[in-house]
Amino acid sequence: MCVLYDVLSIVRDKKFMTLDPVSQDALPPKQNPQTLQLISKKKSLAGAAQILLKGAERLAKSVTENQENKLQRDFNSELLRLRQHWKLRKVGDKILGDLSYRSAGSLFPHHGTFEVIKNTDIDLDKKIPEDYCPLDVQIPSDLEGSAYIKVSIQKQAPDIGDLGTVNLFKRPLPKSKPGSPHWQTKLEAAQNVLLCKEIFAQLSREAVQIKSQIPHIVVKNQIISQPFPSLQLSISLCHSSNDKKSQKSATEKQSPEDHLYVLEHNLHLLIREFHKQTLSSIMMPHPASAPFGHKRMRLSGPQAFDKNEINSIQSSEGLLEKIIKQAKHIFLRSRTAATIDSLASRIEDPQIQAHWSNINDVYESSVKVLITSQGYEQICKSIQLQLNIGVEQIRVVHRDGRVITLSHQEQELQDFLLSQMSQHQVHAVQQLAKVMGWQVLSFSNHVGLGPIESIGNASAITVASPNGDYAISVRNGPESGSKIMVQFPRNQCKDIPKSDVLQDSKWNHLRGPFKEVQWNKMEGRNFVYKMELLMSALSPCLL
Repeated sequence: MCVLYDVLSIVRDKKFMTLDPVSQDALPPKQNPQTLQLISKKKSLAGAAQILLKGAERLAKSVTENQENKLQRDFNSELLRLRQHWKLRKVGDKILGDLSYRSAGSLFPHHGTFEVIKNTDIDLDKKIPEDYCPLDVQIPSDLEGSAYIKVSIQKQAPDIGDLGTVNLFKRPLPKSKPGSPHWQTKLEAAQNVLLCKEIFAQLSREAVQIKSQIPHIVVKNQIISQPFPSLQLSISLCHSSNDKKSQKSATEKQSPEDHLYVLEHNLHLLIREFHKQTLSSIMMPHPASAPFGHKRMRLSGPQAFDKNEINSIQSSEGLLEKIIKQAKHIFLRSRTAATIDSLASRIEDPQIQAHWSNINDVYESSVKVLITSQGYEQICKSIQLQLNIGVEQIRVVHRDGRVITLSHQEQELQDFLLSQMSQHQVHAVQQLAKVMGWQVLSFSNHVGLGPIESIGNASAITVASPNGDYAISVRNGPESGSKIMVQFPRNQCKDIPKSDVLQDSKWNHLRGPFKEVQWNKMEGRNFVYKMELLMSALSPCLL
């Protein structure tokens, strides 16, 4: 009650507090709904634009950071990449790497050491190039540039004074793979130079040590050998550095391409096999008291080997002997192919075809030679030769199994193929006579009558018509060519004088003398086609 009394007295007396009425604000006028929609869209677009601007700023910031991280690569991360491909070791305050093949079995005395250094040739104030790498390698001066082993076969040997001045043509440096650092290409090129020097040093050492009938010549960066008479094998070490002087001399001495890439590749394979043999031969002896070396050599004493057996164990072909044998085979194979191609282009009838085998050895190749006549391939298959081309000779295997050995002389192979082409014509007449129904009276691959052929021997065949009235005799020689004679019935020969001995009329059915056919005037595209027309003309007409 006291509180109520106090409140009422304050309100009534108005001494302590005055109550004023609250003024009411007027309501805002109603707006257009389109205006409200436009304002809401404007606000939403402004919010979306703000979000996009913030996202664009974040993306630009992240791209800039990535570019900065890419341009400013760490030296340690690049060094880690280098260690994944090359052997490295720390000597003092230097980081050294190994380029040699000693771990693979190489005995080359070159140290093959390169140094890893920090790349400080860039100005940090300027823009960093895209190909900048904080790591660089420093290789020995004698391993800079590019090198390769040039192997060529020349038919005419130069003068002794010209040896050692080989016409070198510079190979372009190998292009770096996309994504690979520049030091990888640099180290691979230096390692290739080291391997080429090792190959040439091994070949030079063997050329001096090997005793051959024609001594090998080693002059400067070239090794000269003579595998065949009037033929020389040249093995050269071509090394060109990156300086302008060597590039200028290389362009001045540029020569036509006569390099055998196959032999260069085989040299690399042989040196790797040599490394593998060296690595596999290093083994502890069993028992431990036995000397090092081959197992059969350790048994030579207890089993009392003689001198020949010991020499057979120790003897092994070196790089130079193997590459000379391969060069002989390559030259003999190319000469054989050239001989067959020249005969095929020069002689149209009969045709000679060569089918080379794609599975060959480094010391032996094979080619199948077919001698056919155009249009008569199915019936004229008698001459099929298998040529096995070796190192110094060619083995010819006939269809019947006969084997003939030819030397490396080109003339021998050419004469042999000419004689086989001459025999093919006679064999073709024999096969045609069987198809036409004619009888073969005589056949010989080596005729002893008539002029002597300078190349091989002449072949001959005599066939008779089905009724026996006519006979055709064919003689074909490699040099003299073909000679065709026709024997007519006696009753058709008017120039035969009457004989007092042969009075009976039955003797008139015998054939008369031979008359030579003018073969050049016969119609036909080849020899067998002309012979078919002749047989058809002399065969009886069966109606």
